[in-house]
Amino acid sequence: MSSVDPITTEIIRNAFISIANDMNATLIRSAFTPVIYEGKDCSVALIDANGDVLGQSLGLPLFLGNLEICVKLIAEEHGWDYFKDGDVFYMNDSYMTGTHLNDSTIIMPIFWKGARIGFAASRAHWLDVGAKDPGTPVDSHEIYQEGVRWGPTRLYEDGKPREDVIDLLRRNSRFGDATVGDMNAQVAAGKTGEKRLHALYERFGIEIISAARDEIFRQTETLERQAVQALPDGVYKANGYLDDDGLQSDPLLVNLELTVKGDAMTIDLAGSAAQARGPVNCGITQTIAAARVAYKLLICSEVSPNGGSFRPLEVTAPERTIFSAQEPAACGWYFSSLGLLIDLVIKALAPALPDKVAAAHYGDSMVITVAGEDPRNDNEFYLMIEPTTGGWGASNGRDGESSLINNVNGSFKDIPVEIFESKYPLRLLSYGIRIDSGGPGKYRGGNGTYREYEVRTDSELFLWFERSKTTAWGLFGGDDGLPPCVSVDVPGEDTAEYLKISGVPVKNGTIIRSVTGGGGGYGVAFERDPEAVRQDVIDGFVSIQHARSAYGVSLTATHEIEQAETERLRAT
Repeated sequence: MSSVDPITTEIIRNAFISIANDMNATLIRSAFTPVIYEGKDCSVALIDANGDVLGQSLGLPLFLGNLEICVKLIAEEHGWDYFKDGDVFYMNDSYMTGTHLNDSTIIMPIFWKGARIGFAASRAHWLDVGAKDPGTPVDSHEIYQEGVRWGPTRLYEDGKPREDVIDLLRRNSRFGDATVGDMNAQVAAGKTGEKRLHALYERFGIEIISAARDEIFRQTETLERQAVQALPDGVYKANGYLDDDGLQSDPLLVNLELTVKGDAMTIDLAGSAAQARGPVNCGITQTIAAARVAYKLLICSEVSPNGGSFRPLEVTAPERTIFSAQEPAACGWYFSSLGLLIDLVIKALAPALPDKVAAAHYGDSMVITVAGEDPRNDNEFYLMIEPTTGGWGASNGRDGESSLINNVNGSFKDIPVEIFESKYPLRLLSYGIRIDSGGPGKYRGGNGTYREYEVRTDSELFLWFERSKTTAWGLFGGDDGLPPCVSVDVPGEDTAEYLKISGVPVKNGTIIRSVTGGGGGYGVAFERDPEAVRQDVIDGFVSIQHARSAYGVSLTATHEIEQAETERLRAT
């Protein structure tokens, strides 16, 4: 094996990441549905011939390292020689990919001069894959209700599309042409990765690139192990509860035990809730990926993930729990437990890393889905699906961010109002920061969001809002954030409040108001600088009344601090 100098190694390291970013740009620009080209609900990775990550683009953190596991699962099932030049594979099986059936994974092996040199892999949310309800059912109790389930299947063979398979995909979606369009966007992303990787190999050759890859992995593993080694050895524990599984009202326990021993870390989820009847389950592949997100938030977060990143980390979960689901478990809303899992890893390690951890965030994607026929477009069927933002937890020296997407979704973006109203028969009446929703603390938790929709045609409403029971907790004396809620005003009916509903009819003129939770505070609220509280009031994050009751800061109507009254409040 050739040796490689540090400068060449860095050029190749950044080339791997650049290739992944170019793949992602190709996917987003080529996609057919707004959830991808506007929301950016997708992720890509460039993977080496052994199934290890070379570079991963900005995207959904939830899929961190997941795509490489999918490549290795195919190899375990069929052998590495199963991959042929000109192949493109599609898979969405929840028990393999770990996610719901809408998350469609496309894997393309890359060959150069007859040898397999890597893979271009991507995952994107396809709007509909043939479930019993449009999009992702809220009340499914087995996976067969959630869409058509595919193991690794060739979409392309010898570089040519398999039209019979692609026709099956088209026929089993309510948006068949758009589904094939999004599939083609993922194939195009793979072709971009192939083209760019070929150019890199033409420049440096297989020996230099292999040596640089090995050095990149070695450097990363060394840094990761040093960071874990710096933590005090011990067993760290935390737990919390999901509200319910969408079908039954009982809360679901997420139990976590994290062990640090030398330069290795183990996350064990034994004791967590058994596989649920409702659709909150996920496959072990996605549980591993979510644990990697939590790990990366605290360990060497400045180092881009690659094949050396997670060698110090082991993740285990008993089979037939919500974190290692088996057939026929429903997995449509798999991510709810994972957002909580990520927060719990941080909570567990708070005593060891008080200056790096943050309080809990609002916790879930808080998804609103409206479906029906659009009278503006010859009554064609429409499906609006939108995750909503909320508040993040505060940390030592820093307030939490307000109105930010949750930690599993990363680069996910709001759909602009102009696009939203042109694509769907809905109006967005108001959108802003939910005052007083962030947990009080020396450093304030971020605020949630309010969003108000007007439905302009008779439709059906689906909701999945979580974390109303285990709200965003504070750390080191900080207080919790507020929980979420959705109210629905149907003309001629009383206002109703919901968190999870499936296919509720809503008439033309219905108003839907959602509010999301705030993040937890950090430190004792009465220790917050009164001037910072005053500025919060001016900025619209905190009301005058909340400043007094939660922070012990008395303000005049013109936002001047009443010093004597503030001292009295804080003394008592």
